Amino acid sequence: MAEKPCYYWYALVFSNPIHLQSRCLGHRAPLLWLLLPFLAGIGLGRLVDATPAAAWLLAGALAMALAAIFLAKRNRVAWAAALGTAMLLAGMADYALHARRLPGWDSLPPREARLRLRVERVFAGVNPKRSSGLAVIVKADSPLEELAGQRVYFSLARPADAKVPLRSAVVSAAGLIQAVPRHPAADSFDDYLANTGLGFKFTRGRLLAGQEPARAYHRFCARAQERFSSILGAGIATKRPELAGILRAMMLSQKYELSTGQKELFMQSGTMHFFAISGLHIGVIASMLQALLTLLRLPRWARFVVGAATLWLYADITGSSPSAERAFVMVVFMQAAFVLRWPGNPLAALTASAFVVLLAQPLQLFTASFQMSYCVVATLLLLGLPLGEKFRDKWRLYPQLPKVSQTWRQRLAVLSLEKVLATLGLGVATALVAAVTGIAFFRLFTPGALAANLVLIPLAMFAIMAGFVSLLCGLAGLLPASALFNHAAALILALIQWLIGAFVKVPGAYWPAAFKAQGWADAVLAALLVTCLAGYAARWRHGMVLVPFALVATALVFVVKFG
Repeated sequence: MAEKPCYYWYALVFSNPIHLQSRCLGHRAPLLWLLLPFLAGIGLGRLVDATPAAAWLLAGALAMALAAIFLAKRNRVAWAAALGTAMLLAGMADYALHARRLPGWDSLPPREARLRLRVERVFAGVNPKRSSGLAVIVKADSPLEELAGQRVYFSLARPADAKVPLRSAVVSAAGLIQAVPRHPAADSFDDYLANTGLGFKFTRGRLLAGQEPARAYHRFCARAQERFSSILGAGIATKRPELAGILRAMMLSQKYELSTGQKELFMQSGTMHFFAISGLHIGVIASMLQALLTLLRLPRWARFVVGAATLWLYADITGSSPSAERAFVMVVFMQAAFVLRWPGNPLAALTASAFVVLLAQPLQLFTASFQMSYCVVATLLLLGLPLGEKFRDKWRLYPQLPKVSQTWRQRLAVLSLEKVLATLGLGVATALVAAVTGIAFFRLFTPGALAANLVLIPLAMFAIMAGFVSLLCGLAGLLPASALFNHAAALILALIQWLIGAFVKVPGAYWPAAFKAQGWADAVLAALLVTCLAGYAARWRHGMVLVPFALVATALVFVVKFG
């Protein structure tokens, strides 16, 4: 029987630890040899972004031709060098293709414009008089016709009687258009827009009228989100609205449901990731979906198709955020391996998903969301799981007693300790990479996040499970059952909020901190991943497991300023 795969990194905590060793070390990901130079090419392309994509494509084609020649001559070293060069140039070309900028606009001041926009994404906000989001310019009035086809961020006033525009709707608007700076200040909103691939901002104006309604599918998604929100409020919205808001924020990524105090609390504890639909949510829901479809005795391929379609629908209804799309791609790769009866290999799935995402949207490489998602998961797979295995082997209960001779109490104690040690390994690895990403992206150093996440992440998983079952019951018309599971989720969330409130009051739980230069953050993060890859390839022998910790400690001492 084929080995059943894990659908995401944290689900490994609940897998049978007897099989942990076969999952931890020795996994092969040949695609890394293509991904790493491709990543370097995207980064290099940003430094020389004035060069046209055609030049890089031509050079890449020549390098690929050389690689084919060296392969025919069985010159492996030259073949590898030519192939790596071809992927480097492909990354540069991919960046140039997706970061097209109109010449001459960088030096122009804001200009009045009347545009027709096709909405790509709408940002949820608390101001009922404004709408903001991302769009593509369909048409621009004279003399700005060259703007057609450009992606733009918009933040515009909305008439009192007008509804929030939906994805794929076409609207007309008037306002001020200006180019996003080519090299904006780090950590600024312009930096976020540039990293998202947007060349323009359209603000200080108003929406005029709708030209084309949203597609039927996106209207369905909007109605579904409203129904989901109503279901998750059943039984608790009137009695405990603050807990209903946390549940909706966690299940639907509606962070505007959180109060300012709640946002600060979750930010200070390093747990704001609970409210972005990402690997934690997608992994838990994928596991529950597969368990449900297995109970329905659907064939293997039917489970894969139905599960993937349902999972994508959930991600799209909740806003189709980049983090949700990335997690979905990885889960689909893992499930496809199970369907094809290939051994489960989370490292290969992670590599393939990163390659697919960057081929389609290379500018995601520079976003905090992408870097945090893949750095955390990679560190967990490369370091966290092997570290949990080392802990388990070092502190094994009853090592001299055969399993068949153990009583049920002894077996329970052994199993419980193995789960705790596996969780500890994941938690230590999470804290290590969070020490770097927390300072880089949130300007906070949270040394107590390890202890907090060891407790809070499993609790959050149970809250997501309860919320998902509530949605299933509500969609089936069983609102009393939805109310029951909402109360269960609210109880867990109340405990989470109380624990976080107690955590942030501990002296030294978090410190304001920042890297002395933004380049140091990128360098330390890249060095951490390289050391984890090298240690994993060497099976963490000869004390190599200490190198990532020494690296981060050195960075905290020499290139980070506190206060």
